[in-house]
Amino acid sequence: MADRKLSLSVLDQSPIRKGSNAVESLQESVKLAQLADRLGFTRYWLSEHHNTRSLAGASPEILIARLAAATKHIRLGSGGVMLPNHSTLKVAENFRLLEALYPGRIDLGIGRAPGGDRLTAHVLNPSNTFEPRDFVQQVNDLEGYLSDSSEPGTVHEKVKAIPHIDTVPQLWMLTSSGESGLLAARQGWALSFAHFIYPVGGPQAVRTYREKFKPSQFLSEPAASVGIFVFCADTQEKADELQAMMDYRLLSFEKGRFDQFPSYEEVRDYEYSDMEWQRVMQNRGRMIAGTPEQVKQRMLKLADDYGVNEIVAATMAEKVEDWFRSYELLADIFNLEPRDVS
Repeated sequence: MADRKLSLSVLDQSPIRKGSNAVESLQESVKLAQLADRLGFTRYWLSEHHNTRSLAGASPEILIARLAAATKHIRLGSGGVMLPNHSTLKVAENFRLLEALYPGRIDLGIGRAPGGDRLTAHVLNPSNTFEPRDFVQQVNDLEGYLSDSSEPGTVHEKVKAIPHIDTVPQLWMLTSSGESGLLAARQGWALSFAHFIYPVGGPQAVRTYREKFKPSQFLSEPAASVGIFVFCADTQEKADELQAMMDYRLLSFEKGRFDQFPSYEEVRDYEYSDMEWQRVMQNRGRMIAGTPEQVKQRMLKLADDYGVNEIVAATMAEKVEDWFRSYELLADIFNLEPRDVS
């Protein structure tokens, strides 16, 4: 494992901390984006979730506009837009408009998951069939709108996405399986593997993506990253607290309790059953928690396992200062170059 330089990015899931609210959460996202911009992070991605009281990010495209206006250099993007929930034309126009406002700073990352339950996904888009072939068609249509295709016999012959501009957002396919990785390779898109969702098979999926990648008008050679939960703290005690809260929260998700965001005091004395503890240990494969040197070595190993030079770090914490501090420590241990944002 080489001690090499990594590019670091942020995945902000807009968590609403216990005792806080959505208004405060979104203002904290503005401050974190400004901090990440100043510290030298490469990109700042926002997720799409629905029908939950523990996350505030229902519309990444709206939050991207707000954060792009509050920052100077960092790329802003979706991690991601759940394409089956939406009109493909509307997604294309949203991100064309963002790219027109902030040229060269916008990423369009898309995924196939609903970002919530199936009923909510159906309400968002009643024509959603949840069929993989329909997602593939949406991807092809999205490309057509973003490239101003006029292919005869298709909708693109008569319908154009506006505004017309000369640049295109960076296109990323998000995946927690090999299936979308193959689609990204075929389409010639960048790929980000969500290790924080499913920590199995990712390195092979990325290798296969690279082997099968076909250059496109959007990307000439394969590009990949890996996303993971990261909790970096000054002390082992604090790192253990952050991990304990995430242990409990991920287990709660698996039980269908999506709106629980407990404090450390509420989870520290919880007695896990043998079966629950087995799930906790498996879920720890979705996260990296520890002091700076521990985190650095594990992140370097993760990057080497995946053969990537960029890690997208998602962090949730009980206290906003711990949230910010984790990213400050990451910037320090990987020697990110600070930016002038004045």
